[in-house]
Amino acid sequence: MEISYLADVPELAGQLIPGLLEHWRPIVPEDTAEARVQRFRAHMNREALPIAWLAHEGGQALGTAALRASDLPGRQDLSPWLAGVYVAPPFRGRGIASALCRVVEERAAALGYQRLYLFTLDQQRLYQRLGWTPLERAVWRGRTADVMSKTLPATIADRASTGPS
Repeated sequence: MEISYLADVPELAGQLIPGLLEHWRPIVPEDTAEARVQRFRAHMNREALPIAWLAHEGGQALGTAALRASDLPGRQDLSPWLAGVYVAPPFRGRGIASALCRVVEERAAALGYQRLYLFTLDQQRLYQRLGWTPLERAVWRGRTADVMSKTLPATIADRASTGPS
């Protein structure tokens, strides 16, 4: 498995759209394939948020995750966010979501962020295993969600500039 910036493998993103629509249909019934294409296009960055990554293997898209300035309406005061973590059903249970999360966390730290946020409806256990801690409860589209946060490690460049610890 390889994880690439979405900007480097945009031709694979469309493979995930049917699964994303199906997964989110109960909560976001108005979502469309064209809207998903537009969101993917907006995330084709490497240096400026929003940035997305795609996990893939042999020309097959497996999953995606993003780093966004904001992800939960009403909580724009918290930034940035690990968002849009999705792994296609046939590929779940292989550690792909965890690997995508690590890539997003590493890039956020490299960009100088010290803390990262996310919200989840039902994946609290996964994120807690990855070192995230609950911050507060929130409501998203009429459903209770948990906002979680994670302190990011200082990058090597940061440690070098502050001297030995």
